[in-house]
Amino acid sequence: MNHCGTLRLETERLVLRRFTQNDASAMFKNWASDEEVTKFLMWQPHADIEVSKSVLKDWINRYPDNKFYQWAIVLKDNGDEPIGGISVVHMDEKVAMAHIGYCLGKKWWHKGIMSEALKAVMDLLFDVAGFNRIESRHDPNNPNSGKVMLNYGMKYEGTLRSADWNNQGICDASYHALLRSER
Repeated sequence: MNHCGTLRLETERLVLRRFTQNDASAMFKNWASDEEVTKFLMWQPHADIEVSKSVLKDWINRYPDNKFYQWAIVLKDNGDEPIGGISVVHMDEKVAMAHIGYCLGKKWWHKGIMSEALKAVMDLLFDVAGFNRIESRHDPNNPNSGKVMLNYGMKYEGTLRSADWNNQGICDASYHALLRSER
C-alpha cells in the first residue's frame, strides 16, 4: 500500500478537496441536516451547526494521517461551497480493500455528480494508493445509491439479508465492488 491521504482531485465539473472549518455552514445546510438525505445513512441528521462543526473538527484533525481519505465535493460552477462528501469508511490492508461511503445534497441528485466523484476517488485509490479492491454497499430500498456504483463499473456481488442497519432500522445490504484488474 502507498497511502497518500486526502489529495486534491479535479474532474471536469468537480473539485474534491479536504474539508475546512469554514465548510460547517454549507455542510449543515446542503446535506447534513436533511432527513431525506440521511434516510439511508448510519448517522443522524445534524440537529444544529454545532454538530457539523464538531464532525469537521474531527476530520480536520485526522488529515495528517495518510490513511485518512475524506473529501468535500465542490461543484466548480458553484463557488467553493461543498455539496456533499465522499470517503473511505473502512479498509482492510491485508486484502488491499477500501470501502467507500458518500453523501450528496438532494438539490444535486440525478446529475451524475456522485458518479463523477466516485470515479476520481477510485482512480486515486487504485492508481496511487495501491488498493486492489474497492467496494461499497447500499440499502436496496435506495436503488439510486447502487446506480452510482454501477455507473463506474462496480459489479453487483449480492445482497445480504438483514445484515446492516441505517436510520430506517435493520436492513438488507447490497454489495458492489471492482477489482483493479477489472478496470
